[in-house]
Amino acid sequence: MSTESAIRTTTDANCIFCKIVAGQIPCHRLFEDGDAIAFLDIAPLADGHALLVPKAHAGRLEDLPPDVVGAVTASLGRVAAAVMKAVGAPGYNVLQNNGAVAGQVVPHVHFHIIPRSANDGLGFRWNAQQRAPEQLAALRSKIGEI
Repeated sequence: MSTESAIRTTTDANCIFCKIVAGQIPCHRLFEDGDAIAFLDIAPLADGHALLVPKAHAGRLEDLPPDVVGAVTASLGRVAAAVMKAVGAPGYNVLQNNGAVAGQVVPHVHFHIIPRSANDGLGFRWNAQQRAPEQLAALRSKIGEI
């Protein structure tokens, strides 16, 4: 079995999202295809807060092959549009965390689709910092070619 086909069938018996994918734990399913499933979050930040989850188990985004990421994210807009229409939200956030320090609670790649409206109380924290061009150049050098 190739690495690519292995990642498409990988599961973790202890993972709550793998159990949802397998039908062992019920969910309020919104969408499903061969690569992904979307369902309502059981602890939503807003009405319609949904999760889009690859069927294959991978802890972090970089653990999924690019074609799997593409297949999963191809439905993000479709799910978001349906949720926004249903709840009457004029906007939404897509949030994807990698690692506990970044806020990832379930170590299975997933995308939060969070409907937003004016004065919804959710807030937004983006503490941007200025960097001098030479600092950015040094960091770019350190990262190297991708």
